[in-house]
Amino acid sequence: MAKKKAPNENKPKVINPNVMGLRAEVLEQPITETLELNYMPYAMSVIVSRAIPEIDGFKPSHRKLLYTMYQMKLLGGARTKSANVVGQTMKLNPHGDAAIYDTMVRLSRGYGALLHPLVDSKGNFGKVYSRDMAWAASRYTEARLDPICAELFRDIDQDTVDFVDNYDGKLKEPTLLPTTFPNVLVSANQGIAVGMASNLCGFNLGEVCDTTIAFLKDPDHDIMSTLKAPDLPTGGELLYDEAALSEIYRTGRGSFKVRSKWRYNKEENLIEVYEIPYSTTTEAIMDKVTELVKAGKIKEIADMRDETDLSGLKLTIDLKRGTDPDKLMAKLFRSTPLLDSQSCNFNILIAGMPRVMGVREILEEWTAWRMESVRRRVYYSMGKKKEKLHLLKGLRRILLDIDRAIKIIRDTEEDAEVIPNLMIGFGIDQVQAEYVADIRLRNINKEYILKRTQEVDALEEEIANLEDTVNSPKRIRKIIMDELAEVKKKYAVPRRTDIVYDHEAEAAAVEEDETPDYPVHLFFSREGYLKKITPQSLRMASDQKYKEGDGPFLQWEASNRDELLVFTDRQQCYKTRLSDFDDTKASVLGDYLPTKLAMDPEEKAVWACIPGDYSGHVLFFFDNGKAARVELSAYQTQTKRKKLTGAYSDKAPLVSALLLKEDLEMAVISTEGRCVVFHTASLNPKTTRTTQGVNVMTLKPKYRVEKALPLSSTHIVNAARYRARSLPIAGALLREADRGEEQMTLL
Repeated sequence: MAKKKAPNENKPKVINPNVMGLRAEVLEQPITETLELNYMPYAMSVIVSRAIPEIDGFKPSHRKLLYTMYQMKLLGGARTKSANVVGQTMKLNPHGDAAIYDTMVRLSRGYGALLHPLVDSKGNFGKVYSRDMAWAASRYTEARLDPICAELFRDIDQDTVDFVDNYDGKLKEPTLLPTTFPNVLVSANQGIAVGMASNLCGFNLGEVCDTTIAFLKDPDHDIMSTLKAPDLPTGGELLYDEAALSEIYRTGRGSFKVRSKWRYNKEENLIEVYEIPYSTTTEAIMDKVTELVKAGKIKEIADMRDETDLSGLKLTIDLKRGTDPDKLMAKLFRSTPLLDSQSCNFNILIAGMPRVMGVREILEEWTAWRMESVRRRVYYSMGKKKEKLHLLKGLRRILLDIDRAIKIIRDTEEDAEVIPNLMIGFGIDQVQAEYVADIRLRNINKEYILKRTQEVDALEEEIANLEDTVNSPKRIRKIIMDELAEVKKKYAVPRRTDIVYDHEAEAAAVEEDETPDYPVHLFFSREGYLKKITPQSLRMASDQKYKEGDGPFLQWEASNRDELLVFTDRQQCYKTRLSDFDDTKASVLGDYLPTKLAMDPEEKAVWACIPGDYSGHVLFFFDNGKAARVELSAYQTQTKRKKLTGAYSDKAPLVSALLLKEDLEMAVISTEGRCVVFHTASLNPKTTRTTQGVNVMTLKPKYRVEKALPLSSTHIVNAARYRARSLPIAGALLREADRGEEQMTLL
């Protein structure tokens, strides 16, 4: 007989612990249900209502603050204490006063985070380029709206945008601000939500207006021809990379480099840095420079100090005698945040959904939204004029017999009957009758009524024109273009961030000049230690010192300017320059590469090579009998990347590697004692680094490849016995005479 289920068997289990005499109930809940019911609503709230900006370029906190200041008559009025604004904003913003004041600080002219500040501030509002400079409390500072905010609120009272209830339902607030220009591209904005983020860089207002006008005229307009590059509030020099900027414009994601502006004072032998990248701070720069000076990597600096004052930012670097300022700044640009990357992630809320968009998509969405906003404004104006026309038509009826209208009103005994009697007497509706009834006694004359009724024809023409505008996208676009031209004329300012086009050749020339070129000998041990020794030092002491259990592995003759590729057991390749290593002696252990190159924990260096001009190939031999021939150019990068993942295949352990400049014969030996000799010309080169290669040796299940090395480096006497006619092949057992005594390892 089946057991009958208890009625509450499927319900969550309730536990009643009795701890220290206190009773409590704990309800068990599946983690998936917790995420769905508790975490997902929170995540969506952060994304939609807090961290991600919308098409007007504002987050809700910005919009609530600015609208509150607009309602407080702070557009064109006198400044008021910031504390007053913060207090009033709390009626719309359900967050604390500190969060609201932080929002105001970021929008302020004093802080300098925006190309066109929206809050005209007075007092200490800190600085965007300083990490440690604190702004004054809200009770000490004053603020009002900047004049450009007139473009944010233009015609907001003419049904251009929707209004919703605030959090307690007692006030109304706009869902968006009817900006007359694409503020979303002009005002820089950052936000971190749950599972996503947004990072909008600013563009020059004049360029944005020109681009939007050109886009409205031709949707296929070349954006980059008018929108040259981002423009940052802190200035600096943008290192122009057409491919990187094109990717940002197309996808909305990417990064570009910005470097500081500086000048050299020859009389005092010092450098003054007066503009820095938007993404860094003066404190971060000084900390890094101090670190490099203490480590002995920069020896040309005598002192560095922050001389920022009311006139603006200034970092002063005192130079030692004989220092070349251009070479020093080139070194600082490579090693400090004086040259920094600015990331872009154009993630914007469109109809409540986050979307990462390129510049063209943003302009499409903004123009579509703005056209609807202007259409609503024109429709609202048309409605008001229609109401006025309706009233004037009623007034024109009265003109036919004013005396009769007066008689109707005078003969009506009850006040409530005046309107119905006028409606019956002149055939007008209630609205018209009320308008007539409310006319003052002194205005009941033919001159006044004639003047008013003469407006009818002009109103009818205006209404017809507005109706045509409402139904004509072309005319609405013309209105938007005219407004954009007006905004550019009134508020556009010259670019703050200069664009540098020839920076690559300039940097390469300086770097090439300052790196000394001289011959060196390299010694790479089995445990991953590298020594760089000059020929003179090597002649003085040629016996190499190694750690206990370590020994020689690879050695080369090279130049101090050469690059070094280091391959690890995690299928990664680290690229470095020999000039980054100090000259040393044979009597020291050398640099431990995992530490020197900041490798991952427990990652080890297994092979290295000098790539030279990146011609030739790399041969990889794996213990499963496969060999891969990869073009060395696959490891050459245009950028200064120091780490490449996926340097070789991870399908089987690596046994040997070899830098191949010209084809030769290789010997592959297995743990069974078999050997295969083949010519490397039979291996086709691949451009894919992670290629698994081809089988060169057929292995029995319990055997693996033990070593692989050039035939000339082996003791094999009778090579014909092991030479393969076709690959793969099992190979022949090594004869005693061909084995030799030498230990063979990675090459």
